[in-house]
Amino acid sequence: MDAIKKISTSLPGVVILEPRVFGDERGFFLESYNERAFAELGIAERFVPDHHSSSRREVLRGPHYQMKQTQGKMVRGGESEVLDVAVDVRRSSPTFGGWEAVRLSGENKRMLWIPPGFAHGFCVISEKAQVLYKATDYYAPEHERTVLWNDPDLKIDWELEGEPIVSAKDQRGVALRDAEVFE
Repeated sequence: MDAIKKISTSLPGVVILEPRVFGDERGFFLESYNERAFAELGIAERFVPDHHSSSRREVLRGPHYQMKQTQGKMVRGGESEVLDVAVDVRRSSPTFGGWEAVRLSGENKRMLWIPPGFAHGFCVISEKAQVLYKATDYYAPEHERTVLWNDPDLKIDWELEGEPIVSAKDQRGVALRDAEVFE
């Protein structure tokens, strides 16, 4: 049995990963990262920082990307549930402006690989959420860009019950048609 199952999405390169989970009455164990297993799945990037965020219900973060020091991200939820979203910001891509939303939770233990060239954001569905992710390059705020979370052209369905809680930085996001994007 493979250590990790790879599931394609509507965006080429963005994949859902389901790790093999060993569980019994004590709880569970899973391997969330294995360089060799990931390389066999076509994800051979080097990860440099690990990030951990905590948010409450209805918090929406992003979608963010960096124009220089581009980042691929391997995202997973902890004991929580988030709607994780990838947006294609590569103008020459046939899926430019397309997005994929995947529920990541402690229950499904899924991970989402978002390669460079995509913006990333998430919305918290559970009362609280712990989101853990690895990135392929360091955070560089001077190169960070934000797509407007409610861009009327993208029409991302964040599955919100009300208005999200959005940072001032994310409120200043730019519509994709006006954003600096990859060629």
